[in-house]
Amino acid sequence: MIAIVDYGVGNLASVRKAFASLGARAELERDGERVVRADALVLPGVGNFGHCSRELNRFGLAEPVREAHRRGVPILGICVGLQLLFDGSEEDPSSTGLGLLRGWVQRMTGAPRLPQIGWNALRLTGMHPWLRDVRDGDYFYFVHSFAPTPAEQSYVVGGVEYGGLWCAAAGGDNLLGVQFHPEKSGANGLRLLRAFARATVGARA
Repeated sequence: MIAIVDYGVGNLASVRKAFASLGARAELERDGERVVRADALVLPGVGNFGHCSRELNRFGLAEPVREAHRRGVPILGICVGLQLLFDGSEEDPSSTGLGLLRGWVQRMTGAPRLPQIGWNALRLTGMHPWLRDVRDGDYFYFVHSFAPTPAEQSYVVGGVEYGGLWCAAAGGDNLLGVQFHPEKSGANGLRLLRAFARATVGARA
């Protein structure tokens, strides 16, 4: 089963519905032990980094997500879920991220307008198995004012042009975060979610 980490923040119903449309079993989960034991995790998030961080910790789910990562459970972060994979954010320096990827989230200085809301092209700059069915230049739906600055360029597998090239997809083994919303990105987003589901033991798509 794919567990959608339910800490009260994010497009939970939309993410679940998107997986259901692919025939993949995805359930909302806020029990820490079940999060650790899940076949795969989706970490959603919308809005303010600090609020997301505080709620994730308030529900006692930050450490289970870290433990799942240590166990090699596939994890997909969406929007602020991507940002939470890093150490922290200048949006709220008092709040910590999960530290699964080293780096800091920064405001998109030089952007023509913030937040960036709408469709933009993903520029593939690296390789990740869950992006294998995504083509360079495919459009996805974005809503954000901040983006990660990874400590290691090897983390970055995709970028978006918006007053500069910003990190829009980053990850590593069994880990990927995307700044856009695949559940709102039509066929392009479903291709990504399908690849993630197919990489998951116990999920069918």
